[in-house]
Parts: sequence; C-alpha cells; structure tokens
Amino acid sequence: MANLKHLRNRIRSVNNTRQITKAMKMVSAAKLRRSQERALATRPYSLRIRAMINSIAALVSPESAPPLLARRAEGAKKIQLVVYTADRGLCGSFNSTVIRAVRGRIAALQAQGHTVLLTFVGRKAHDVLKRQFGNLARDVHTGLTRNLSFETTERVVANKLLADFDAGVFDECHLVFNAFKSAMTQELTWRQLIPAPVEQVSGDGDHTPTGTPIFEPDEETVLAALLPRNIAVQVFQALAESNAAEHAARMTAMDNAVRNAGEMLKKLSIKYNRTRQAAITTELMEIIGGSESLKG
Repeated sequence: MANLKHLRNRIRSVNNTRQITKAMKMVSAAKLRRSQERALATRPYSLRIRAMINSIAALVSPESAPPLLARRAEGAKKIQLVVYTADRGLCGSFNSTVIRAVRGRIAALQAQGHTVLLTFVGRKAHDVLKRQFGNLARDVHTGLTRNLSFETTERVVANKLLADFDAGVFDECHLVFNAFKSAMTQELTWRQLIPAPVEQVSGDGDHTPTGTPIFEPDEETVLAALLPRNIAVQVFQALAESNAAEHAARMTAMDNAVRNAGEMLKKLSIKYNRTRQAAITTELMEIIGGSESLKG
C-alpha cells in the first residue's frame, strides 16, 4: 500500500505541474501576440534609419565624420557587449544560447588583446556570467519589458551607452540578442552599434536616387543628429525582438512540458492500476488461503 500511496502522490504532483505549465503556455501565447506585433512594427523604422545613415555617410569624408561614425584606432580596443536575455527562466534554450555565444566571444576578444565590458539587459545572463566575468559588468538593466517603451529604453540604456562612449569608456559596442523569426524559431544575432557600420546601399524601386541630394544643414550636421537617434532605435528594436523571442520560446517550452506531463501521467496511471490490481489479487489469495486452512 505504501507503493500505491507513493504513486498517488506522484500522479497528483505531475497533474499540478501540468496545470501550471498549461497556464504559463496560455499567458505566453497572449503576450507573444502583442510582442510580435511590436517587434514587427519596429523593423521598418530600424532598417530605414540605418539606410539613411549609410546614404549620408557615403557623402561625408572620413576626416569630418562624427565620432559615432569614425573608428578609434590605436592600441587594444575596449569593446562593450550589450547582452539581451530574459529576467526569468522556463523558456527553453533562449537564455543559454546567448550566454554560450557571449562566453565564446569574450574568450576570442581577450585572446586578441581587447578589453571587454558587459552591459546586461535582462537578469539571467548576469546571474550566470557574473561568476566568471563579474569584473567586466558595468550595468544590469532589469524589468524593461514589463512596460516596454521607446522613451524608457532610450533613457536607461541608449543614453548611458552614449555617455560612456563620449567619456572614452569603450571604443566599440555590439548588441547580442535573439531575433524573433517565428513562434518556433529564434535567431541569435550580433549587431555592431557603435561606431555605426557603413554599408553599401543599393537603390530599390522608387527609392533609387536619381541625382545628387542637397542637404540643409550640411551632411555632417544631419549625421550628428541622426546617429544618436539611430542608437536608441537599434537598442529598442533589439529589446522588442528579444522580448518577442522570449515569449515564443517560453510558449514552446511550456507546450513541450504539458505534453511530457501528459505522457508521464499515462504511464503512472497504468503503473498505479497494475500495482493496485496486484495488491488486490494478493489480498484475495491470502483470504482464500486462510479460508482453506480453516476448512482443513
């Protein structure tokens, strides 16, 4: 009977866990819908502002380029990594994928003689990496996805990065985050933030330039105004992408947990019924054996 009691407790425990994971799956599915819409809405603006900077930067000489566009050369570079993870777990490999990639990048950069600094957006990466790279951490920003807004992200994260760059704390800054692809897929993404990378822009459709643009004010002034805005946009877009990917990963993980709990309940129920049947059979045999001995 002790074995039956143990099986009943396990069945009750697994059933309670299944109810919790099912509720978490439904919550993540509802949050995913909103966060997916926000992530998709930020992409066109992020792409267009980068294309604008690329177009204008091609017209500016390297000598007159703003500091956020020019590279700082001499010596070992001080490189800042902005690491996006979740504040909570229970989302599959969402956090561990970023943490593993950051570990590898830090080792590679330090082997090349670079100084590495870390800014964490989300708690989980800091909780893990602080054991090994706690001396590299400069800032830890948590709770930004509770009420996700561009103004808060700009004030808390982007403006701090700009101030550190102006103060010479780092020479380059890179973002690492999980980009949302679908409810089943997230893509690990590295993006250089500072200095803003200048890429070759090819005209497409109605946006193909047909002449030499005239700027008022001059190109350098326009770039100086656009570049800080671009940094805030890229930081916010990475956060929106990471937030959508987090909810997608958690929904998938909880769905798998619900299925696994259901399969475990079936196996435990079969085992419980067989054990109970065996116990009843044993009791019947004992009763029959006792009655036979009394007759004899």
